[in-house]
Amino acid sequence: MRILVTGSAGHLGEALVRTLRGSGHDVVGLDLLDSAHTDVVASITDRAAVRSGIDGAEAVLHTATLHKPHVGSHPRQAFVDTNVTGTLVLLEEAVAAGVGAFVYTSTTSAFGRSLTPAAGDPAAWITEEVVPRPRNIYGATTVAAEDLCELVAGDHGLPCLVLRTSRFFPEQDDSEQVRGGHADANVKLNELLYRRIDLADVVGAHVAAVERAPRLGFGRYVVSATTPFGPGDLAELRRNAPAVVERLFPDQPELYERLGWRMFSGIDRVYVNARARADLGWEPRYDFRHALDLLGAGAEPRSALATSIGAKGYHPETTGPYTTR
Repeated sequence: MRILVTGSAGHLGEALVRTLRGSGHDVVGLDLLDSAHTDVVASITDRAAVRSGIDGAEAVLHTATLHKPHVGSHPRQAFVDTNVTGTLVLLEEAVAAGVGAFVYTSTTSAFGRSLTPAAGDPAAWITEEVVPRPRNIYGATTVAAEDLCELVAGDHGLPCLVLRTSRFFPEQDDSEQVRGGHADANVKLNELLYRRIDLADVVGAHVAAVERAPRLGFGRYVVSATTPFGPGDLAELRRNAPAVVERLFPDQPELYERLGWRMFSGIDRVYVNARARADLGWEPRYDFRHALDLLGAGAEPRSALATSIGAKGYHPETTGPYTTR
């Protein structure tokens, strides 16, 4: 299958190009930055370049975007140009080229203010039914791009699936309080319980989405590691997360103590991937249980794909987790 991957020099884009080429697909990578995985060096707002890259493609995996770390370094108009206009260009050219599947990489950040309950309330149970309330230009333009996907899918019959992916970046957390209180590996393992996913599982969801898009037509999906929590855990998670985790994973406290790690005192949201698993036929492998078992055996808790690609950063010059220049 011939597949166009936008954002091919990025973290997820490179992972997709590597994986798809390794499976025998004919992949065209498009990115502003040249790389070993980029064939067309151009902006997604460049219609002629997009048209060239999409020629003959049967599927499009659209990962190119300005991210949250760019909020402090790029004007709002740049987000509109890339995330909204660029997505529209891709959608229109996909329709013109007769593409059979379009997958848009969105983010759970689109939920915005809906992710943080009021003080004293239970943790939020985040499914596709939760209404997004963007908190910044990144979230606002991502939701707008999702809506364009739905519009074009409805108007032109383009099979288009939106994947709201949770955290999979390897860079440090943007919260100084979190960074100061926990080792980075500790943070990321904790997050697998409720708001993180391994890169290999993100790739798996995208591959599954390409296969299922013609049958599904249009849909939005939360893509995150499978949580062990249920709705009945939400109140206690908010006020005493360690007690809930210890009840579900009796071996966790001893392992954490040995490593000098700590569970977060409270958890404010839980991402639910049930619809993605059911509709896409997708089963993420790297959940908290799997990672604990690997860690307990002295092994790397992340996938080989995640470790081989590593961190890329978001700016040419990095001055911190969320560089502002």
